[in-house]
Amino acid sequence: MFLFTVLFLGLLIFLFVFGFPVPYAIGLTSVAALVWEYGIIDIPYEIIAQRIIYGINNFTLLAIPFFLLAGKLMNTGGITKRIFRFANLLVGYFPGGLGHANIIASIIFSGMSGSAVADASGLGTIEIEAMVDEGYDVDFSAAVTAASSTIGPIIPPSIPMVMYGVMGDVSIAYLLTAGIVPGLLIGFCMMVMVYFYAIKRGYPRRALPTISEVCRGLRDAFLPLLTPIILIGGILLGIFTPTEAAAVAALYAFVLSVFIYREVSSSDLIKVLYDTLRETAVIMFVVGAASLYAWLLIKTQIPMFIVERIFEISRNPLVILLILNLFWLLVGCFMETNAAIIILTPIMMPLAKLVGINPVHLGVVMVLNLMIGLLTPPIGMCLFAVCRVARLSFDRMVKAVIPFYIPLIISLALVTIFPQVSLWLPRLLFLR
Repeated sequence: MFLFTVLFLGLLIFLFVFGFPVPYAIGLTSVAALVWEYGIIDIPYEIIAQRIIYGINNFTLLAIPFFLLAGKLMNTGGITKRIFRFANLLVGYFPGGLGHANIIASIIFSGMSGSAVADASGLGTIEIEAMVDEGYDVDFSAAVTAASSTIGPIIPPSIPMVMYGVMGDVSIAYLLTAGIVPGLLIGFCMMVMVYFYAIKRGYPRRALPTISEVCRGLRDAFLPLLTPIILIGGILLGIFTPTEAAAVAALYAFVLSVFIYREVSSSDLIKVLYDTLRETAVIMFVVGAASLYAWLLIKTQIPMFIVERIFEISRNPLVILLILNLFWLLVGCFMETNAAIIILTPIMMPLAKLVGINPVHLGVVMVLNLMIGLLTPPIGMCLFAVCRVARLSFDRMVKAVIPFYIPLIISLALVTIFPQVSLWLPRLLFLR
């Protein structure tokens, strides 16, 4: 078992390190494991096909293309501009005002798309330009933008939470609401960091807005601000499922962008649809390959082998969570978020159940760790997205974002040590 575990996990890591695309690395590792078990002549090709199709044949996964489509429509249709202007009215008069507005806009946008990269690419373009024009350093502007984008997949709707719920058989409605308080906590910690830098460097702030300015800003942003209320309220009231909420978000973004604001042309719409289809295909390719890998993990009882090794260290839930935090942070440096969730959830779930870790709490902590991974080299997707927007070198981007690991790690520690940070709200809303 030890040699097989080393092959199964070691080969995957080896392929990732040498730059193999995620689905090919997962698929090749799975085939190697099948060859080890059955021999090269008797590989069960029908099982490979069945497991890949089974992995993507899931109604809940329909939420992913719809959330992607909603985010792209909002970025293209001028909705993100209205959100940022309104956020600036709310907090722009604090020291480092546009930095705070950057974070508040990410919190608002996170209630619409559920994608960190969509936030970094869409809002980032507007935010960095506005901050640089006001006298902020481009490095600081890019760092705030990249760091705040990680809030997106924590506050609902959230594509990673959907993936975790599917793989772990956990209530997605419960997971989504569990991310609200941790997401707000991260935003608050980041705003403290921005305040510290603003005082130290003398960054500007806007004048206190008048009531008429606030009313105009609220009027312009009112319809986009209804999006998270419609989505979260609809899920909590049982009007629609989280999957159906994704379709509602896409439809609402389409109506706002095309018919009300009229900022999306037919050519823009075709490009948005094409980009959504392309990104969905990539994610589904990863899901299919990872489904085969996860099935092999369970079949060969590798999760139980790993559980036994961890139990040799400790059976204390908090100690185990701290060990898992270190592991997930390392994984986030090298593995794409959705692939990591699909592969690791079947391994971690038996461990959580045996030591009494709430699976919802486990999911929130796991997603939070992997979001920090979006800011860490060499794979950090948000780093690359903001590099492109801000026209910064990757090395310079990494150096700029390092201070923002502090509020992220503090938030992670609080959520890990105090489960009620994530579990209080869903238990209140669902009376569980």
